[in-house]
Amino acid sequence: MVEIEENPSMTDQIILDHAISSAVTDTAIMNGSHSEPTTSEAPVAVAEASPIQPSPNGAQEVKERKSPRRHTPVPGRSNFTIIDPKTKLGGGYSSAERAELEMLYGTALSTLKDGEIIKGRVVSIADGDITVDIGFKSEGVIPKSEFAQTPDIKPGDEIEVFLESIEDKDGRLVLSRKRAEFTRTWQRIVEVQKSGEILAAKCLRRIKGGMVVDVLGVEAFLPGSQIDVKPVRDFDAFLGRTLDVRVVKINFPNENVVVSHKVLLEEHMLDQRKEIVEKLERGQVLEGTVKAIADFGAFVDLGGVDGLVHITDLSWGRVTHPNEIIKLDQVVTVVVLDYDDNKKRISLGMKQLTPHPWADIEQRYQVGQRVKGKVVSMTDYGAFIELEKGIEGLIHVSEMAWTQHVKHPSHILTMGAETEAIILNIDQDSKKISLGLKQLEPDPWTLFLEKYPMGSKHRGIVRNLTNFGAFIELEPGVDGLVHISDLSWTKKVRHPGEVLKKGEEIDVMILGIDLDGRRISLGHKQVLENPWDNLETLYGEGKDTEGKIVRIIEKGVIVELPMGVDGFVPISQLAFFPIKNIQESFHIDDMLNLRVIEFDSENKKVVLSATEWLKSQDRQVLEEFNAKHPIPKETLEEMQKRRDDGGDKRGPRGRGKKKAAPAVDATTGEVDLAKLVEQAPSPKELGHFDLPEEMQEPAPPAPGEVLMETSEEETAS
Repeated sequence: MVEIEENPSMTDQIILDHAISSAVTDTAIMNGSHSEPTTSEAPVAVAEASPIQPSPNGAQEVKERKSPRRHTPVPGRSNFTIIDPKTKLGGGYSSAERAELEMLYGTALSTLKDGEIIKGRVVSIADGDITVDIGFKSEGVIPKSEFAQTPDIKPGDEIEVFLESIEDKDGRLVLSRKRAEFTRTWQRIVEVQKSGEILAAKCLRRIKGGMVVDVLGVEAFLPGSQIDVKPVRDFDAFLGRTLDVRVVKINFPNENVVVSHKVLLEEHMLDQRKEIVEKLERGQVLEGTVKAIADFGAFVDLGGVDGLVHITDLSWGRVTHPNEIIKLDQVVTVVVLDYDDNKKRISLGMKQLTPHPWADIEQRYQVGQRVKGKVVSMTDYGAFIELEKGIEGLIHVSEMAWTQHVKHPSHILTMGAETEAIILNIDQDSKKISLGLKQLEPDPWTLFLEKYPMGSKHRGIVRNLTNFGAFIELEPGVDGLVHISDLSWTKKVRHPGEVLKKGEEIDVMILGIDLDGRRISLGHKQVLENPWDNLETLYGEGKDTEGKIVRIIEKGVIVELPMGVDGFVPISQLAFFPIKNIQESFHIDDMLNLRVIEFDSENKKVVLSATEWLKSQDRQVLEEFNAKHPIPKETLEEMQKRRDDGGDKRGPRGRGKKKAAPAVDATTGEVDLAKLVEQAPSPKELGHFDLPEEMQEPAPPAPGEVLMETSEEETAS
């Protein structure tokens, strides 16, 4: 094909000259002339209809092209003419004639463009191809498979084709019947989208997210959410069906079409919805279909209007999930509870259509009645038992066992299991029922006074240790408390773990039974005689003894005396020199020779003094004591400074009235132990010594005081 441009290049000019020469030669041959053309011979003109430009709305216009008229050869003349190769073709034309020919060819060749729909005529039909003439210098060949919609086509029929390319790489004309039909259909779909016209769509196959449908011969996408107003669960049921649809979206670059059947249903239901909403009122009973189920409730279709039945309004009983009560597509009867006109929300209920289970509760349940139910919930404080739908009772942990301390209901009951219980109380106003599990058996505490009389001795197992004492198991399910003050007569126990171990068997005595509080008070030291009645003979005032340091405190040291008695040595009675830090001179497990300076059996008090014992010893013992418990360097420096200042005017604790001689030798710097002993005040001058807080016995529990067991981890923390 040759196209004429406004400013043809040299190559284009050569092609044009050749085309004009060929046209003149063809004319001469057709006329039977053997001579070169002259200026008097007019060339054959190519007639063509004016091109129709595309409409602004994107519709494709058809260009109708007429084939050039061909002259029939004159009979009797030869159809071939031999032309001398040296003869210059296309010559002999005047400028006007040549301009006219250029105009005719330029118009014929420049009006055809790729991407246009044009009319053509079927020339011939072969086995698999159909030849079509569009009035161009060559004919186009279209596969017969593209004529599926027009199987009865025959030669001479006028059809529309799509010009894909004027020339392909082989110089052939490329036409398409299928593309022309698609373009016409696409134009139709665009018009339908603008007008909102309803089309028929046949469901072809199922794909992810929806269906592929046939609309006007074009495959379109029907999303699953646009098939029906209700969620579609079986897409296969729509295969092969024809639905009315409306085009809702067109993707021009990808040539995709999206249609919807739901919009037509919603338009159809709009009037019905408006009618239902206008008649809607609280308390109205309606019938609907379960449309969707969620964790919080179910949506019910009332015939174009959706309402929500909350999970709490499905049943008077406990509901874990709505699917326990209703199923999808189930027809249910509901009552309108509330309607928000602004938010268009409708609250529905189902349980409200049945009588409230508490309406006649007194006729079905009475206090003391034995009932059976299912464990539906557990908390730290108890378990809820469902007696019937909407009727639940609580078994508190304190009502689960007579003797055992239940920390959690799961130790006794199992979730979902059936159990029996006794009704303890019914509160109709609060709609609460109190149940008891232990009441199914006789109260063993009524027999405790007979089995465990006051003052009786028993053997038990240490089951748990706490900060305030130890729980002793007398028999399975029967525990008693040994308070920390009742563990030992002589030792000041800070924690039961100092004298007892979990699982150990010990002897105890019954000190008290509280039937109302369900508590047993036990004593461990009471099994033995009170040694303080006889200790005065061993630890009377002025008696000498030995003690082992077991604890160092701020006010002195605690020592363990023979027979396991704890005694207290005040800091002023440890040495003759001032002590600021006891641990610099004394250590745990050090053995001290002591003299008792105070004894009180009633308050279990033994106060001892190392200095009083040292006063009655010779110099060698003093030196041995000083070597074992040396004077700290800082204390020695202070004593030397006091010597340089002229000596202390008072004793070590400021009670002396005479000026004391220096205890440090001015020449050698050595400490004169004899002078230190001489300057030491007597205990009587210092007054009575109070037991430190660390040695005072903890007060026993007050009557009615509740002492809770704690775990070992809690005790440690």
